[in-house]
Amino acid sequence: MSYKFEDALPQGKILIALKYHPVHKTPAIKSITRISKPGLRKYSSFDELPRVLNGLGVAILSTSKGIVTDKEARNLNIGGEVLCYVY
Repeated sequence: MSYKFEDALPQGKILIALKYHPVHKTPAIKSITRISKPGLRKYSSFDELPRVLNGLGVAILSTSKGIVTDKEARNLNIGGEVLCYVY
């Protein structure tokens, strides 16, 4: 996966090139589920971090160390706001 930053707009933009299966042309990402919403934030401590599809997926968290995956948060022993699940 590759990405680049565009600073043309005041808040900027991140462009991401997604990965596809070479033969079937199906996307590698099957689902992105938003967890935290403006009306209801979902926080989790490092010992209660969710496992997405029994470890096959990834949870994205916003922490004091920045945006990290659930695996990185477990290694750093930090919790945070669960933004989304990707699988």
